[in-house]
Amino acid sequence: METVKISHDRGPSAGKQSKVCLIFATRGRAELLKHVIAFVDLQTVKPDLIIVSCVSDEDIGDLPSQPGMLVIKGKPGSSAQRNTALNHVPEDFDVVIFLDDDFLMHSTWISEILKVLDSDPSIACVTGTVLADGIHGPGYSFEEGRAILAGTRETPERLIATPAGAPYGCNMAFRARSIAGLRFDERLVLYGWQEDRDFGGQIWNLGRRVVRVNTALGVHLGAKRGRVSGRKLGYSQVINPLYLVRKKTMPLRVALDHVLRNVASNIVRSIAPEPWVDRRGRLSGNLIGLWDFVRGRLTPERAAKL
Repeated sequence: METVKISHDRGPSAGKQSKVCLIFATRGRAELLKHVIAFVDLQTVKPDLIIVSCVSDEDIGDLPSQPGMLVIKGKPGSSAQRNTALNHVPEDFDVVIFLDDDFLMHSTWISEILKVLDSDPSIACVTGTVLADGIHGPGYSFEEGRAILAGTRETPERLIATPAGAPYGCNMAFRARSIAGLRFDERLVLYGWQEDRDFGGQIWNLGRRVVRVNTALGVHLGAKRGRVSGRKLGYSQVINPLYLVRKKTMPLRVALDHVLRNVASNIVRSIAPEPWVDRRGRLSGNLIGLWDFVRGRLTPERAAKL
């Protein structure tokens, strides 16, 4: 574990506040998105630009327009939508943040991220600490997530940054110049399973640092609406990690661990599946993915056709 000391000298950004772009890739969660974006106003340091990358008008519903917000439309899929947003980030911005449309930031989240990036120019990516993650259960409502954050009055005084194999896609921030020219892999279709690991792997391969910090806090609601079918996700659970091994953005050991844990979990829990998880669909997708792998077919885009 390494401790990052916060410098009073802001280094490369001395004398000016970093320009921050906050990106939401969203689909099918218009009502939740409206609440999440309104929640951004509680930040002690507000983003200079919010980009909402969606597919159709239905994805944003009656989201009120506001200064400093850009809504763009493009082809579906988390990787594709994030790339569309990246193509619209102005060149003079310093920090690019990606949040899931069901992630709630503690009021100091952006402030803490900027402190970390300013403390060490070798850090290219920062991912925060998730206080509660609804992805592992039935999920939290917006009100429940807000209550969890309200019960967290103070962030830790001592900043601790630990090397991370990859950022967590629901909350990750990048030094803009460190990701110039990088893009999310659009072969990782739909929900883009492990697209955050792939993007972080690209950064590691360039010799830049990815860290996780304990002071940028948030809650991942884990909303179930808008997620892909069990079979599609099950296929991605197997094929995507193995595909990333071939790309050299995920170590083989890590990929095998992901695949084995997910397949084993789907086998065991398909007997009495949770109401919010299509375990049998996932297991079906797992088996199709394993059969494709045995035949030498690493085709993550096939998930969209299952």
